[in-house]
Amino acid sequence: MKQYEVTGMSCAACSARVERAVSAVPGVESCAVNLLTNSMGVEGTAAPDAVIAAVQAAGYGASLKGAKQDTVPKDTLRDTETPRIRRRLITSVALLLVLMYFSMGHMMWNWPLPHWFDGNHVAMGLVQLLLAGSILVINQKFFVSGFQSLWHRSPNMDTLVALGSGASFLWSVYALFAMTDAQVHGDMDRVMIYMDEFYFESAAMILTLITVGKMLEARSKGKTTDAIRSLMQLAPKTATVIRDGKEETIPAEQVQKGDVFAVRPGESIPVDGVILEGESAVDESALTGESIPVDKALGDPVCAATINHSGYLRCEASRVGEDTTLSQIIRMVSDAAATKAPIAKIADRVSGVFVPIVISIAAVTTLVWLLLGYGTAFALARGISVLVISCPCALGLATPVAIMVGSGVGARNGILFKTAVSLEETGKVQIVALDKTGTITQGAPVVTDLLPGSGVSEQRLLAAAAALEAKSEHPLAKAVLAYARQQGITPEEVTAFTAHAGNGLSGTLDGKRLTGGSLRFIASRSPLSLETEQAANAWSEQGKTPLLFLEDDTFLGMIAVADTIKEDSPAAIRQLQAMGIRVVMLTGDNARTARAIGAQAGVDQVISDVLPEGKEAEIRRLRQQGRVAMVGDGINDAPALTSADMGIAIGAGADVAIDAADVVLMKSRLSDVPAAIRLSRGALRNIHENLFWAFFYNLIGIPLAAGVFVPLGLTLNPMFGAAAMSLSSVCVVSNALRLNFCRLYDTRRDHKGKPAAASGSTQTRTLHIKGMMCGNCENHVRTALEGIQGVGTVQVSHTAGTAVVTLNETVANDTLKQAVKQAGYKVTAIESQEV
Repeated sequence: MKQYEVTGMSCAACSARVERAVSAVPGVESCAVNLLTNSMGVEGTAAPDAVIAAVQAAGYGASLKGAKQDTVPKDTLRDTETPRIRRRLITSVALLLVLMYFSMGHMMWNWPLPHWFDGNHVAMGLVQLLLAGSILVINQKFFVSGFQSLWHRSPNMDTLVALGSGASFLWSVYALFAMTDAQVHGDMDRVMIYMDEFYFESAAMILTLITVGKMLEARSKGKTTDAIRSLMQLAPKTATVIRDGKEETIPAEQVQKGDVFAVRPGESIPVDGVILEGESAVDESALTGESIPVDKALGDPVCAATINHSGYLRCEASRVGEDTTLSQIIRMVSDAAATKAPIAKIADRVSGVFVPIVISIAAVTTLVWLLLGYGTAFALARGISVLVISCPCALGLATPVAIMVGSGVGARNGILFKTAVSLEETGKVQIVALDKTGTITQGAPVVTDLLPGSGVSEQRLLAAAAALEAKSEHPLAKAVLAYARQQGITPEEVTAFTAHAGNGLSGTLDGKRLTGGSLRFIASRSPLSLETEQAANAWSEQGKTPLLFLEDDTFLGMIAVADTIKEDSPAAIRQLQAMGIRVVMLTGDNARTARAIGAQAGVDQVISDVLPEGKEAEIRRLRQQGRVAMVGDGINDAPALTSADMGIAIGAGADVAIDAADVVLMKSRLSDVPAAIRLSRGALRNIHENLFWAFFYNLIGIPLAAGVFVPLGLTLNPMFGAAAMSLSSVCVVSNALRLNFCRLYDTRRDHKGKPAAASGSTQTRTLHIKGMMCGNCENHVRTALEGIQGVGTVQVSHTAGTAVVTLNETVANDTLKQAVKQAGYKVTAIESQEV
């Protein structure tokens, strides 16, 4: 996507005009104009010159964004508009106060004037003319922009203001000249009549009040870009690189990939890199929102804009310039602001025709009141009121300001929405599919249990296991070694080492043969007790991998290794379920391990033995039941992330997964999934509130201004109409800013979403089985039932004599009975329950 800066836009009608003009350029596939940031995102093959020419032909200015280091130029984000509008406003108010003294102060409350004005109404009119004219000149931007857009047949909000203020001023000028004629002829009654038809103060007040609204709006809009500005300010300005053995300080943007740089305690890390030397605690809160520093050592990655707390670090640059994590975050937040949410299309369609309709209503209103016999001043006041109370700005700002604030809140909390679409759609998901490894679990196996053999100490078991596993590259071996080192055990050197693929290891230590591996492998080498087999099977049922060890023919014991569940995973899954979202776990692991992890995590459904391409197929099947979000972190998750309605990547995972996703969770915590959904729902609710206010305001305000309620004694002065117009935009922006107080991790306001529609007959069936005597019997029955197409989870108990089966598809009872019978058991009854 190429981003452009657009100048000259004042309301939603302007952005709609620019969008139509650019969309008509050959090669443009999509175009989204953001009134809030005065930016435009264009996708396609069209040349930038052609796009800029189309914008200029529409009556606006455009330039291609392209700062070397920053995705979003700093000048674009700095609030330069508010100071300029403030200067205009101060001067306008000063002149307006004098004007109001002459018009309302003297005429209504008889405030004193210099004696030469006594009876000289023409002189008072001339003073009002000069003061009002000065205010019109100071705020000429409204007239230039308004009539320029009218010339291009795309009237905007400035057109309404210019027509309303201009009509008031011109009618007042006419009344002033008519007054001079009456005074020349000595008709003082007509002089006083024309004096009451001066609208100089209305012409000036309209512009001043609109300028007040513009300044408040500009200040509020400036606050919405704080998230991007604060991120950009985090980027270190300099880096200390090591060249020819000497430290040299250079600008951070000059660091090249492969350069070695040094970071002292208290300094910011200039670019992404990998630690070559040193240990430290690094504060990554700027990127992840996590306040606790992360311990870093040799080989660990570090990111730009994070702060080195304690030790001296030497690192090799791996990502520089626009490739750093910080730059990617800025790009994501900026792209989210530059894109357009689907709900914004409603406002776009309305605002595209809003201003012409308002001008027509104003003209018809004036004509109708004239035909009804009312005076020109009254009729003109009604038409002017219609012009100045109508507010397309509120419609145009309703969606983008909420999207910008929501994206900023997410970025501050380590939740990155890549586009406005992802921010809107995340809250609509009905099913969340979770990858197991690295998403629900830690992604790295650890030792969980030790069971020494008879007469064997834990120390002896660990020493033998560490010595044997020291020469293995298997992840399970690394877990055993790490645990042994934590216990102060240094592995000894084994000889005659042999790796038995898929089974285990063997070697010689101090003349004794060591053997380690799976239950089946060890049982083939030496007889094991029934208690040992039952303990190993029990660990397997819990999702743990039992590693058994022998010393010659002596059983040393067992070590359980497992990929443990992240601390926050069960709570996060419960939160999703409380929101009315069905949680499914997808994994390539075997059914037994998957079932154990799924039970610990508390998911609704487990789908196991799934290859990467199988995950994508499962996501497509789930999408038939409802809107699906896929959460994953590995390369094998990329197809599923792309296939899902919403792809959510765990930030610590593979780059390809992050690239394929719509939302990135920088903290790598599953609890950020319900937080992202809460933020999305909050943003969408905020957009609905803004759109309601914008439509409601105009539906009530325009009839009131037109005089529909005059029979009830209700009329609207043009000055109050201008004030109401300004207030409407300020209210919309202020309401969106409330998103800054959104509590992403507060479950108290969670509401259930629309439940996913079930596909087929989803049931739980309880099979009463005769003949099961032990844990092995349970395994036989479970294996038999899990082999049936359409069977989800199976829970078997030999003590209760039951098997509880969850079905994803319709399965005949006879099919279940036959499978159990082939396993050597008998089904006596089946109970069904819809879920």
